[in-house]
Amino acid sequence: MEISGIISAIVIGVIIGVLGRLVVPGRQHIGVLWTIIIGIVAAFIGAWIASAVGVADTNGVDWIEWLIQIGLAALGIAALDRPRTHRR
Repeated sequence: MEISGIISAIVIGVIIGVLGRLVVPGRQHIGVLWTIIIGIVAAFIGAWIASAVGVADTNGVDWIEWLIQIGLAALGIAALDRPRTHRR
């Protein structure tokens, strides 16, 4: 993977992470770095799932792929935030 691919993965990961965070209701108690990491992982896994299902390459914007990635990011953020909210 070239440096431009890594940079674009980080940028897309940030966008996916922020959108995933917006989907989860309430306030999340995780940091920005975790949001970015979850977004990057969700972007890669979501792209793989979309490719496996056959919806990764469409004409125009790949809305289904984006929805899969955002959903995975929301699940990741909710899962990471859940243990912290119950520790009191």
